[in-house]
Amino acid sequence: MQIPVITVDAFTNRPFSGNPAAVCLLENDLDEDLLQKIATEMNLSETAFIRKLKPGDDFSKSSCFGLRWFTPANEVPLCGHATLASAAVLFHVQKNTNSVLTFVTLSGELKARHVKDHIVLDLPLYTAYPQELKEVEELIKAAVGDMIVQDVRYSPDTRKLLVRLSDTYERSVLENLKVSAQHFLSAEKTGKVKGLILTVKGNSSGKGHDFYSRYFSPWYGILEDPVTGSAHAVLSSYWSEQLGKKEMLAFQCSRRGGELKISVRSDGRIDIAGQTAIVLKGNLTF
Repeated sequence: MQIPVITVDAFTNRPFSGNPAAVCLLENDLDEDLLQKIATEMNLSETAFIRKLKPGDDFSKSSCFGLRWFTPANEVPLCGHATLASAAVLFHVQKNTNSVLTFVTLSGELKARHVKDHIVLDLPLYTAYPQELKEVEELIKAAVGDMIVQDVRYSPDTRKLLVRLSDTYERSVLENLKVSAQHFLSAEKTGKVKGLILTVKGNSSGKGHDFYSRYFSPWYGILEDPVTGSAHAVLSSYWSEQLGKKEMLAFQCSRRGGELKISVRSDGRIDIAGQTAIVLKGNLTF
């Protein structure tokens, strides 16, 4: 069997930055165990599987596809950067003629549209609620040590914990923070956290970015994810409220780094726009 596979760097226009995802094109759905083995073999934060939904569908002409995302360890319910990568493969590699694509996923129908040199994702927007600090104190200490924490929120829909550092800290402090994400597994005592977001407010010297973040998810086998669309579905709700803004520019300052253009909509959803760079095309053979 041969399966086309394309590696795409998402939320960047330069190869070897942003967040890499492997995208596989499936004529038919495969056994879940095989999907997981492929994702483990690819060993990227996410491997996306685009599948045709019915006979006669065409990767270059159809507008609706199934989409699933797997880390090297397990399946996840939502992945923004691998959705962006999947849309890029259909638009740029398969030369899909539709202006809007629909993906049927575990998070419902997600849409991607091609707008100039960006792809815009239509994603759910998730609220993060105030979190009792005592419950997650050990996890926060494992992440940021004695740094000053300004706010702690929890998103029950995504199981992500958002930790906002003091506004006295700049982007460089977040970038230079040394984190041992493996320690989070033993420090997290509640059993409800599956992702940790660290974030700081932007400033005038930060190239116009409204906020910065880093994201860790060792519970899904990802010590640090370079650029995370699903985390920004939480971050955008939070920072929109804090800043009083609907249009924002965000930067996830991992070692690879990536930029996201954000538009919070009135219908409880969010548009996240990003660029992509295609770095590898080939076939899986087994």
